[in-house]
Amino acid sequence: MNSKSMAGWIGFAGIVMLVIGAIDMFEGLIAVLEDEYFVPTRAGMLVVDLTAWGWFLIFWGLLILLVGLGLLGAQSWARWTAIVLVSLNILAQLGFAGDSAYPLWALTVMILNIVVLYALTARWKESVEELGVAQE
Repeated sequence: MNSKSMAGWIGFAGIVMLVIGAIDMFEGLIAVLEDEYFVPTRAGMLVVDLTAWGWFLIFWGLLILLVGLGLLGAQSWARWTAIVLVSLNILAQLGFAGDSAYPLWALTVMILNIVVLYALTARWKESVEELGVAQE
């Protein structure tokens, strides 16, 4: 792969971050508005009130969305922030995958997160140089 194709991956990662943020916000909105939508199974454990978890997911999704916008703007701070947030988001989605009536939903979000991790860790230096040339 040349650096031009990798620069495209950064834009792709930014767009996928927008999608992931929207999904997390949507999950949070469901938890706030529909108390019975996410119901833990007998094997599950509910640590916080579902409404509080919903508000957390709404703010978490907004944060991911904002970092996605930073990636689209080729901000280097957004790369490291996105790597941390996406890694934490994978761990959070593991809870949904293992103890949910909707494991496919959680697995889809986890795969999107892994794609973003790849896009942000593979040949970043060449990608940023190419983006810098394109912005001149």
